[in-house]
Amino acid sequence: MTGEKRRELIINAIKNSNEPLSGTALGRLANVSRQVVVQDIALLRAQDYPITSTNRGYIFSDTHRFTQIFKVHHSNAQIADELYTIVDQGGTIIDVIINHRVYGKMQAKLNIKNRRDVNNFLNDIKAGKSTPLMNITAGYHFHTVCADSLEILNDIKLALQKKNYLAQVLPYEQQI
Repeated sequence: MTGEKRRELIINAIKNSNEPLSGTALGRLANVSRQVVVQDIALLRAQDYPITSTNRGYIFSDTHRFTQIFKVHHSNAQIADELYTIVDQGGTIIDVIINHRVYGKMQAKLNIKNRRDVNNFLNDIKAGKSTPLMNITAGYHFHTVCADSLEILNDIKLALQKKNYLAQVLPYEQQI
């Protein structure tokens, strides 16, 4: 495999991953050493690919996308519909945030990009022995959503509004 093809494989793996990928894991994928991956990452960054190193591995941090935080409210039975509504409009659900008056702000990364990710998330919830974070705050929660344009974010807002999922942001929640 040429260096160019290997770097293409690496960038696609990072972009499509729901979690950080270590240099070792990327090396196994490309059949090269971790050090070669480190050098490839440096070359990709020089080409303006937004790759961030974390303590758990590499992530794609596409800063050219548009982001908005939506406050929503719904039942557990409506979780799938809410998430499908966002991804079907072209949004990526970055996280879920709750603002508990006693415990404070709690945030969990989701990185849900499509219906498959929604289904995997729902299966993880069903298989676990815990409930969705929104249950701590009676169904009220926030999602950070990113999209390729402000128009897509507006379409998401309208779709959530139409389904009565949007909730009013209270004054003490303005800093979320």
